[in-house]
Order: sequence, then structure tokens, then C-alpha cells
Amino acid sequence: MMHPERIDDAARSERPRRVLIAKPGLDGHDRGALVVARAFRDAGMEVISTGLRRTPEQIIEAALQEDVDAIGVSILSGAHLPLMRRLVDLAREQGMQDVPIFVGGIIPDQDIDTLLELGVAAVFQPGASTQEMTEFLTNRLNSS
Repeated sequence: MMHPERIDDAARSERPRRVLIAKPGLDGHDRGALVVARAFRDAGMEVISTGLRRTPEQIIEAALQEDVDAIGVSILSGAHLPLMRRLVDLAREQGMQDVPIFVGGIIPDQDIDTLLELGVAAVFQPGASTQEMTEFLTNRLNSS
């Protein structure tokens, strides 16, 4: 008989990868997030959306409840640095160091290095293709 923890590990490895797509802050435009979510679904991933105007605390709580493998954040409001700093800090506090967090949206070139130093796994600016995002996420999740 298998140990219950082993069953959970086996079930986890067989289930589709779960990705949380989040829209923090006051940003009310979600078309890009919906397009990315669709691309991830088309690639066989299970996508959970937080909906609009979530706090970093709500996003991490949803990620924990849904047992996600990755968190994607869409930010167009210009508040990407404080929002991502808080989100990454909360994820670490909850022991989610192995859950990659990536961000897309209106991110100025000069802020990319800061986001990566904070612990963000990838930054996707306007013009990034859904294929590029899907390949990044698939490669990242398959390597862990």
C-alpha cells in the first residue's frame, strides 16, 4: 500500500499544471490577461483567475487555496514595483519559493532588473507573444 503522501505526489504529477492569473491594484482592463489565460488553457494548463482589483494578500491566498504551480500577474497601472514587491514577499512568507511568479503589462525597461532582483521569474512587456509566455512557463514548470 502506498503512503498517503506518495499518492498526493503522484496525483500532483499527473494533474494539469495550475496557473493563477491575477489583476492586482486598481487596474480595470483585463483583455490581455484573458488572452494569456486562453493560451495557457490551449496548452493544457488549468487556469484560475482572481478577477479584477485584487490585493497581493488576496492573490497569495487564492494561490494557496488553489495549490497553483505558478502565478501570473497583469499590471497596466504603473504600480508594478510596490505590488510585485509585496506579492513576492507574501509568497516567500507562505513558503511558496518554488512557485514562479511572472508579470506582464506596461513595464518600463528600467524596472525589469528591479523586478527580477525582487524574485520575479519573468517580465513580459507589450508585444510579447502568448507562445513566448507559454514556452517560458512550460519550460520553467517542467524543470522543477
